[in-house]
Amino acid sequence: MSITAYEGQYEGEAAIWLKAGRYEAAILPGIGGNLICFRDTENGYRFLHEPGADEMEAFKASPGIHGIPVLFPPNRYEDGKFPWNGQTYQLPVNEVATGNHLHGFLHTAAWEVEEFGSGKTESFVTVFIKVDENHPSYQHLPFKYTMKLRYTLGEGGLTQQVQVHNDGDEVMPCLLAFHTAINAPFAPGSTPQDYLVKATIGNRWELNDRMLPTGKFQDLEPGEAQLRDEGVNPYFASMDNHYTAVAQNGRNRMELTDSKAGVTLVYDVGTSYKQWMIWNNGASEQFFCPEPQINLVNAPMVDLPADEIGLFSLKPGEYWDESSRLYVK
Repeated sequence: MSITAYEGQYEGEAAIWLKAGRYEAAILPGIGGNLICFRDTENGYRFLHEPGADEMEAFKASPGIHGIPVLFPPNRYEDGKFPWNGQTYQLPVNEVATGNHLHGFLHTAAWEVEEFGSGKTESFVTVFIKVDENHPSYQHLPFKYTMKLRYTLGEGGLTQQVQVHNDGDEVMPCLLAFHTAINAPFAPGSTPQDYLVKATIGNRWELNDRMLPTGKFQDLEPGEAQLRDEGVNPYFASMDNHYTAVAQNGRNRMELTDSKAGVTLVYDVGTSYKQWMIWNNGASEQFFCPEPQINLVNAPMVDLPADEIGLFSLKPGEYWDESSRLYVK
């Protein structure tokens, strides 16, 4: 099995490429540390929604719907306000339609490569971003931290390890999600109708007209119950929905089955992710985003128990980490 890691390009952007047998993947350190593609080259599968050459400028301007963008802090914050430990920080209101802050700072920031290489069975890359008073986002969230992302590619698919370390002297918020964009169809010759998706969702949060949770739950629609149980077409309805995550058989995951090709893509995320966002781009029949998320949307403004809504904190010197895997069965 050919295994390698090397510096290259992806549509003109600096990339680190990983190869291991039939799999290949590429990460763009300079554009949010985004893992922009994961492919099975033998079967022609492209599992992630990749930007083509004609989409690169739009992708760079708003890198939210391709690859695996890192959201920190994720999703929406009412009026851009972020109350924390007796202070209220002001995030930029960057979603005019709702008057909210959306998706944090790291998916558009430049990350650095720590190392890349290959061994007997896997290739790997580690990228990191260090935020301190010299980083532009510090003026909005004045906390010092380092985040690392390590991707490993091997026979078991693509493994992601994420780590956050509090470098500062204050207790900091640790709110994170991945806006993972999955192709359906991912196989050449398959159609959107050939696909069924399952996800370990629990309750659906009620969202108001600003896409912020009211703190109440809504009954699942029949299609959402199928999403939780036997599976449903990923485009059965337009989805921009927020759910609690409830592990099944000890695992928190999304499974996407191509009935024509007879394969299932598994996105197995850790149980630290207490919530799912599921968005399918208006049921466009191209791609959808099963987004593992630590925290409830707008969590610092919601009066519910911190552990219940994933309002995690890191004390000075503490680490938080979690692992996920994309693989085929």
